[in-house]
Amino acid sequence: MKRYLIWPGLILGLLAGAADAGAKTRAPAAAPGEVVAGRASIIDGDTIDIHGTRIRLSGIDTPERGQSCERAGAAYRCGTEASRVLDGLVADQPVSCAVVAVDRYGRLVATCHKGALDLNGEMVRLGWALAYRTYSTAYVGAEDEARAARRGLWAGTFEAPWDWRRARRHQG
Repeated sequence: MKRYLIWPGLILGLLAGAADAGAKTRAPAAAPGEVVAGRASIIDGDTIDIHGTRIRLSGIDTPERGQSCERAGAAYRCGTEASRVLDGLVADQPVSCAVVAVDRYGRLVATCHKGALDLNGEMVRLGWALAYRTYSTAYVGAEDEARAARRGLWAGTFEAPWDWRRARRHQG
């Protein structure tokens, strides 16, 4: 398995080269089977950025940034909360992501770890992400555990992120 440490200068150089070549989209910084590592910025509950490379956490789905859920009879921004939880897990430490695919938006799709901690699985185990069964069944057990313990989203009511997105697409 190849390992890549993405440096900001390298990304800028790649972007400049793509622009010079007249490319409309840039190629991913890594391919399936490769590893991208470095300090991660949190984009949302299931997407990070490592030095300009967008990475979607494989096998999970979290509420969208504008999505609301309900807990103890009160609405709260569950998408924002999921982002905060992922940020707390990463805790400004280096992250290593094993790439499994490139999605239709050009993002890498990967299983990411902080040390030995599987960030994808931990988000599901804590109840802030759902197992995205359309793409993987790897985290179904963790989701069952979170639901039974009423952790995170399971402490109240929520709409599955994929259903929430679909409803908004049909509105406008």
